[in-house]
Amino acid sequence: MKKIRSLYEELLEKHGLQGWWPVNNSYKPGDYSTPRNEKERYEVILGTILTQNTSWENAGKALNTLRKEKLIDPEKIMRTEEKKLAGTIKSAGYYNQKARYVKNITEFYDSLKGRTPGREELLGVKGVGKETADSILLYAYKEPVFVVDKYTERLLLREGIISGKENYDEIQRIFTESLEKDYKLFNEFHALIVAEMKK
Repeated sequence: MKKIRSLYEELLEKHGLQGWWPVNNSYKPGDYSTPRNEKERYEVILGTILTQNTSWENAGKALNTLRKEKLIDPEKIMRTEEKKLAGTIKSAGYYNQKARYVKNITEFYDSLKGRTPGREELLGVKGVGKETADSILLYAYKEPVFVVDKYTERLLLREGIISGKENYDEIQRIFTESLEKDYKLFNEFHALIVAEMKK
């Protein structure tokens, strides 16, 4: 669909490269090398849980606190009491629930032993829905999976590409059928949509 590709070009011209996903609080526009190791991959995965139902600013604060406490480490997270973990990630909101989800995803991540998970496996982890699973695959594992969020839906509605009755998978298909399967392109396009619609 030409409209989707044109939309990407328009947003890129308007906002420029975004440099998602930030690792260690750093955005690097045009650099798609992160995560470069398992530590950075795990930080991205934590970020996908912490940013659920909140702004990246709040999730970033929680990550910074985890970093300060030297807790961006699967073994340390698994050893940390849930109550203490909840207090550490308080700025991300829903902290008791997210503390459980962080532990769930950490146990799952540890069980992978460096293997890339499948989408259905991720969806089997309590606390991981489609948007989070796809964010993990795209940003942590560099898999060409398009992430759909509320901003994506609002933009496509604004542009007259969807009616508003489409579900997550139908909206995702619009992108995957219109664009080449390239994780860098999907990464940048999703980040540009957020830049456009978060005002």
